[in-house]
Amino acid sequence: MAIVLALAVVLGAYGAYEYVVAQPPAGETALVIYTYPSLLGGTDCDPSDFSSVFGPFEQAEHVQVDLECPAGTLLSTLVSQEGSPGADLVLGLDELTTPVAEADGLLVPYAPPNLENVSPAIVDELSPDDGAVPYEYGYLAIDYNTTFAESTGGAVATATFPEFTENASWARGLLTENPEYDITGEEFLVWQIEYYENVLHENWQTFWQDAWAEGMPNPAPDWGTAFSEFSAASGGPPMVVSYSTDPAYAALYGDGGQFNSTVSWWNGTEYGWRTIYGVGIVKGSRHLALDEAFENWFLGGTVQAQLPENEWEYPANETVPLPSVFSAALNPAGIVALNGDVTPAEVASDLPGWVSDWLSLAPGTA
Repeated sequence: MAIVLALAVVLGAYGAYEYVVAQPPAGETALVIYTYPSLLGGTDCDPSDFSSVFGPFEQAEHVQVDLECPAGTLLSTLVSQEGSPGADLVLGLDELTTPVAEADGLLVPYAPPNLENVSPAIVDELSPDDGAVPYEYGYLAIDYNTTFAESTGGAVATATFPEFTENASWARGLLTENPEYDITGEEFLVWQIEYYENVLHENWQTFWQDAWAEGMPNPAPDWGTAFSEFSAASGGPPMVVSYSTDPAYAALYGDGGQFNSTVSWWNGTEYGWRTIYGVGIVKGSRHLALDEAFENWFLGGTVQAQLPENEWEYPANETVPLPSVFSAALNPAGIVALNGDVTPAEVASDLPGWVSDWLSLAPGTA
């Protein structure tokens, strides 16, 4: 399904592409921004994909915006260039990588005026001191097809995580992603841990122990592979860890009703993990005034209105209305974000150990 390509943004910060920057006209400043290949529905940082988006900023500030998609992750690129950065801004660090970049001293905190239109909760879940500021967010979800939903009598729509491990047909039908290599897999692991520890008050490892015992499939190497298997014409798994806006995209492009999404329920409340993407100023940038202007502009309504149907995420700016097709997605207002139970710094510190523990439990991944 085309959704596999359009939702590649969720893997964008972990892409492996490179774009050679053109030289700006004589006398014109070049503002270099590291980002991911699928930004705003683009392809491999092709400048022709972004002229209508970045053109107004270039004209207003008399600057040329050069987008680069580094060969490697955004975080690893910043780390490798510490002290001599190749970019002024980074666009696409998330709630797991931003605190690492901050801890390594790679970002310059700044709170642009338009941040007043962003929920303080989302700001704090990404970077309480504004090392990067949110421009969009979404939720992880478990997508399930209509056949499976009918077989459960609709129960999967309001399922708890333990239900996926107590029933063999549920466990065997859920495809996850490997958190050792994949950002979606990492985020699902964090979601599952926070749910078990802060909602159920149980040992998070029991979920995986029970799931493997019931025959849960070995994890896919990445989200793209997992979703391709889920969306195959026949024979694929009936459930996959993915994103809550998937049904909105499917509805817009004629595939509505083939599947739906759920988060993790308990006692009538929806709990989920919020994915957040931010823009930050790279320490060592020579264009701080332009960097600050760009951050504020990117949080403005003109740019933010282009995010929902290109990024398939929610705009961080709360004054921006959503397209009607987003009614097919889960209502984010009804989801309790488990991010609020842990600080970004705590997640960054604990994640390597969590992944190591997960590897000790998962068959076929050591």
